[in-house]
Amino acid sequence: MNQYEREYELKKVELTQIYDMIRTGDFICISYNALEPVGFLRNLHTIKDRVENVTLRHGGLWYDYPFAGREDMKGHFKALTTFYDSFCRSHHTCRLASLVPGNMHNNTERVLEDHHINMYYGLAAPMDKNGFVRVPLNLVYEMDAIRSADIVVLQIDRNLPMVSGENLVHIRDIDYIVEMDEPVITIEDTIPSETEMQIGQYVAELVPDGATIQLGIGKIPNAVGSYLAGKKDLGVHTEMITSIIAELAEAGVITGRRKTLHRELIVGAFALGAQRLYDFLDGNPQISLRSASYVNNPFIIAKNEKMTSINTCLQIDLTGQICSESLGTRQFSGPGGAADFAIGASHSKGGKSIIAVKSTAKNGTVSTIQPTLYPGGVVTITRNDIDYIVTEYGVAKMKGKSIDERVDSLIQVAHPKFREELRFKADEYEIW
Repeated sequence: MNQYEREYELKKVELTQIYDMIRTGDFICISYNALEPVGFLRNLHTIKDRVENVTLRHGGLWYDYPFAGREDMKGHFKALTTFYDSFCRSHHTCRLASLVPGNMHNNTERVLEDHHINMYYGLAAPMDKNGFVRVPLNLVYEMDAIRSADIVVLQIDRNLPMVSGENLVHIRDIDYIVEMDEPVITIEDTIPSETEMQIGQYVAELVPDGATIQLGIGKIPNAVGSYLAGKKDLGVHTEMITSIIAELAEAGVITGRRKTLHRELIVGAFALGAQRLYDFLDGNPQISLRSASYVNNPFIIAKNEKMTSINTCLQIDLTGQICSESLGTRQFSGPGGAADFAIGASHSKGGKSIIAVKSTAKNGTVSTIQPTLYPGGVVTITRNDIDYIVTEYGVAKMKGKSIDERVDSLIQVAHPKFREELRFKADEYEIW
């Protein structure tokens, strides 16, 4: 046993001991996405009767926990989140969670101006012989929080892959170790519909060989990925590394040979997907996970020539304003890094910021393109930062276009059954 292993053993505690350390008024930051500490969160509510006003900072939850949604938790726990998941939406009326608006590249920095982290609890892969553990799969704010927290607790999970990047934490900088193996959170690939495949084809036509891409998650990004299979030497600088990115890399489509920043590396802030994605990441020197404060910084993004940002949204108005996070006043998701990458891509040499979305929602009963956003709708990406909007009916170029040109182009890619109404409203509201 070397000195690091001895220190590791001295810092090992049981989870119940960590609960005993939590005090009234504490601000606790946890790792999230694939590093959601399920065991820690599952029984957090058991300390309710002895604490008040404990704030938990996360980025959305994969599971429903008693502390997050029960009325009797009010006054004891509250969550600050950067993303509204299905549980936040369903528990919204309890007022146990509140969104922290902001762009991902500097949201953590802004939060820490007013909130001191009393405890960080997160997952990590096992320690190596040199005393380092790796924080794999999610690096959105984890490293920033670890460096700022009074108490750092890392849960060592042997099921986690070893992922490369700026994600090393030495045993000397860890206060407590909890050993607990849990199944790694996975999401299975979804099969795109014919409509989504058509959108994917249009988007792929906008992506040149040698481009550096950013893709989100879901059926449309998967469809885009299918049509990118014929491209050459793509690079990746993305908030989220997904299964489709792993597929394209293994197929030799993603090589990074022409990248102007971090040549040949797949750079991302977090990874989430099927088990085969984690297998691809495990020990792969091509992967470079970095904090979102770096990955999502528009100035950094713009250093990638031919940077092509591909995102989706909930609603678009006829001038090109993008709403990705709310339905009217009702918070639905979160801003994520959509604006970060749209701005970065639009400032990249040869770059493009693209929004890809189906022309309708709610089983075809509602147009995604509206004359104006619903009252209270959040403008996630301004109309100044979008170059192309793509639906299954084609591509509407926004870059350099006047309002009347935008209106005409967006109506042409709207669903045919809504085009007449959109044109009528454009005239009525004197949008053009």
